[in-house]
Amino acid sequence: MYWSTLLDGMLVGFSASLPLGPIGVLVIQRTLQNGRFSGLTSGFGAAMSDTIYAIIAGFSLSYIVTFIESQILWIQLGGVIILTGLGVKIFRTNPAIQLRKQRAGKHSLVSDFVSTFFLTLSNPLAIFLFIAFFASFRVLKPEYGIWGHLIIIGGVFAGAAAWWTILTSLVALFRSKINLRRLFWINKIAGSAIVVFVIVAFTFWVLAEYY
Repeated sequence: MYWSTLLDGMLVGFSASLPLGPIGVLVIQRTLQNGRFSGLTSGFGAAMSDTIYAIIAGFSLSYIVTFIESQILWIQLGGVIILTGLGVKIFRTNPAIQLRKQRAGKHSLVSDFVSTFFLTLSNPLAIFLFIAFFASFRVLKPEYGIWGHLIIIGGVFAGAAAWWTILTSLVALFRSKINLRRLFWINKIAGSAIVVFVIVAFTFWVLAEYY
């Protein structure tokens, strides 16, 4: 039973991570600019954040869900501002300066993990995404008990981590063909894409929620 619940959790984690939103674009950009480990560490930060939301959804921590529902507009707006600022920063980033910092040892994998963790955490709608996935795949059952549910949550992290490993590995294959000029334009495109993703997603959410 435990192997089955682990695989169920991995399926949920992998599926929830598949949509290539602003975090996905950020992971790709970091992989191309700083290397596979930078992208992978960033992806693991996102996976950890998703796991926290999966815990809230899976264990029905209603008081947290209630608080998020009551403050959803302000939390969403804060996430939009942070991610838009990130997109603008990437757009304005000079890849030559970033590469010099990396060679000088000023680039930190810890900061990659922490920054992506909090950026992903700024999207509380992930809770409701996991609630929907858990309901659709019917993975949470009373007979599993606390240990079964914990294994499912561990599977969520493993599934999300598997997706980020696959994505960064594929992107890293093309890194050797990226020169500074191409990286310059990749930063422009990635920064613009993050801003567009965030604004469009927020606009659709506001229209669906209030109109």
